[in-house]
Amino acid sequence: MIFIVSIALVSVLFVQNALLILFGRINFKNHRKKLPQNLPSVSVLIAARNEEEHLPRLLASLELLDYPEEKLQILIADDQSSDSTLKIIKSWCDRPSRSYFVIEAHQAFTRNANGKANALAFLEERAIGEFLFFTDADCKAHSGWINEAVSCMDPSVGLLNGITQVKGDSFLAKMQEIDWWNTLGVVKIVTDLGWPATGIGNNMVIRREALEKIGGFEYLPFCLTEDLELSRSIRKAGYRVLHQVSEEILLFTKAEPDWKSLMQQRKRWMQGVVTLPLFWLIMLFFQAAFFPAIGYFIWVSPLLGIIIWLLKIVFQGFFMRELSSKVTTPPKWKDLLIFDFYYWFLPAIRFFITFGLPKPNGKPENTDESD
Repeated sequence: MIFIVSIALVSVLFVQNALLILFGRINFKNHRKKLPQNLPSVSVLIAARNEEEHLPRLLASLELLDYPEEKLQILIADDQSSDSTLKIIKSWCDRPSRSYFVIEAHQAFTRNANGKANALAFLEERAIGEFLFFTDADCKAHSGWINEAVSCMDPSVGLLNGITQVKGDSFLAKMQEIDWWNTLGVVKIVTDLGWPATGIGNNMVIRREALEKIGGFEYLPFCLTEDLELSRSIRKAGYRVLHQVSEEILLFTKAEPDWKSLMQQRKRWMQGVVTLPLFWLIMLFFQAAFFPAIGYFIWVSPLLGIIIWLLKIVFQGFFMRELSSKVTTPPKWKDLLIFDFYYWFLPAIRFFITFGLPKPNGKPENTDESD
């Protein structure tokens, strides 16, 4: 009985990976169109808290944006930073297109019980752009970010996701980079099939009209992952959610520095994931269930178990390399092999977080908890 169940679990995952590769080949959508002659005004919204280490890199990249300054507004909220973040922001906001807002202690969680959403609600009030761009203070933007996204925003589109790459030199950073390619690859394929599930909070564009129609961040239902709730609400309002994967819309973000921070990030993400449709939860189940199944095969027949595992790594690696090669240098095969050992330590935690934790209890989170 255990053998049959293990065969079934492994088989379903292989079919899942094969379908991802197939649809990545035959249904991968490039939403780029010709830019309108009269470019729309855009606003870039950034919430920051204690980001003195990373914020200068983001600001330097925003200075290189290839978009007319008269059409560009950049808004930054400082959410009660205790370091020099506010000083950096004030120094940088030295021209009309750049503005900042300081959130005082008495304003915390007044617009939304999610700290980041609360900060963005204050910025939303001050934004004047037709399209609102969102990124995090620890990211780095491509010079063509705005142009690429604007070219994808036809009138039916309410939310556009971009692609984000984790950068770092440590072992943990490289594993997180591959993990993001895997996750965002699935999001891209499923979104292209017409089943979008989430927003990507550190690289996302929202049509102002769509955000106003759902009541903005102030009336967004509480969720620890506000980008997921945004995607749901905007779809319910009748707009399309798209995902663009291209070199121009690629942003870079930092990796979580240690295992503790990584698990805190994943716990926060998964508390949002438990509210996903059943289809997504089933996909996550089979991803997590592979490892107990392969463990059983290795126990009863080491050679068979190793062969099955290597085949899974090849399927999975091919999918991630094909996706990432569209925007940057793909991960090395040796790192993809090591990634599955890294993944070996996560499934129990991932399974428990996804299926075993209670839903969020409404406790506020801080702005500095990155996406």
